[in-house]
Amino acid sequence: MNNDISRFRGTGVAIVTPFRESGAIDFESYEKVLDHVIGGGVDYVVALGTTGEAPALSKQEKESIVEFTVDKINDRVPLVVGIGGNNTAEVVLAIQTLPLKGVDGILSVSPYYNKPQQEGIYRHFKAVAEASPVPVILYNVPHRTGSNIAASTTIRLACDFSNIVGTKEASGNLDQIYQILMHRPDHFLVISGDDGLTLPMLAAGSDGVISVVANGYPRELSSMVRYGLEGNFDMARKIHFQLIDLIYALFADGSPGGIKAVLELKGFCRDFVRLPLVPVNAVTRNLIQELVNKIEPKK
Repeated sequence: MNNDISRFRGTGVAIVTPFRESGAIDFESYEKVLDHVIGGGVDYVVALGTTGEAPALSKQEKESIVEFTVDKINDRVPLVVGIGGNNTAEVVLAIQTLPLKGVDGILSVSPYYNKPQQEGIYRHFKAVAEASPVPVILYNVPHRTGSNIAASTTIRLACDFSNIVGTKEASGNLDQIYQILMHRPDHFLVISGDDGLTLPMLAAGSDGVISVVANGYPRELSSMVRYGLEGNFDMARKIHFQLIDLIYALFADGSPGGIKAVLELKGFCRDFVRLPLVPVNAVTRNLIQELVNKIEPKK
């Protein structure tokens, strides 16, 4: 197993899954988005995450997306695939059966809805780590899962399993993030799961972001992260302020509806999402249109 963590440093993009009006996956548009983000300089792609609407995809569709993504990326950047859930045995089975040839890592969300104790979270990820043939990135997103991976649990997992190589922290709790940054082992990355907090996290010593807004603005977001990693916060701050209003607007009426509205405006894919999600409402769409026009003024 290649546990080189440098592959996951910088900007990862949580790639959308475009759909046709019929509900079928729009692979033609998906390829356009992939080429757009890779051409825009992202460091790696994350498929089958929340932004990719993984909960609404069948097992067969997930397999098709993984195989298609591996083929179209063609080793241009690393690929991380989301494999997570609240049934540990099913997550382990998915890791064992999903086609992972050409996949560089997995992103595994903390078990949701069950609200496990910290020991349960630890044992869940112990099983994930022991089953995975590729490096594992934890995903802590309490506002979606209903439970938090405590800093002490994250550090325990990082110290006990060499193939758990990082955490995507979307807790919004900077005190918790500071604790992880202070006590993590050398092989462990701290990755922002919140575009709006990426800049302050970089200033504190984190390693990058797995981004939603990078679907639409890969060059800008990647440049901001590179400036931050280099310590050039004057330049990083300028890009942060250029994008921050749009970042907030993307989540005003649910994600990934917001970023799909951006991608439709930019001509990459339609804004179709799968139930129970629906597209953003007219007020949010108009706001997104205004902010896109502000970032990209028409000549």
